[in-house]
Amino acid sequence: MIDIDPNSSGLPGIDQLRLIVGAVMTIALVISVLALLVSAIVWGLGSNSSNPTLASRGKTGVLVSCGAAILSGASVTLINFFWGVGQAVA
Repeated sequence: MIDIDPNSSGLPGIDQLRLIVGAVMTIALVISVLALLVSAIVWGLGSNSSNPTLASRGKTGVLVSCGAAILSGASVTLINFFWGVGQAVA
């Protein structure tokens, strides 16, 4: 039987990699907020100008940016959950 666990001190530079991943997550959240603002503006402009195509694209952008923020914020939790699921397979 092989029993292998993650080793957080086995690779050089793992602390820097964690900082980089954290920075990328921060950038993803900032971009999601920016996309939400732009999409909300497009939605508003499309609604006020009676342009259903523009309003629909704005709505889609709002949903996509919210989904991206959820995935970015929950990424660590999702990976840990699926790691636990994988470890439960016998």
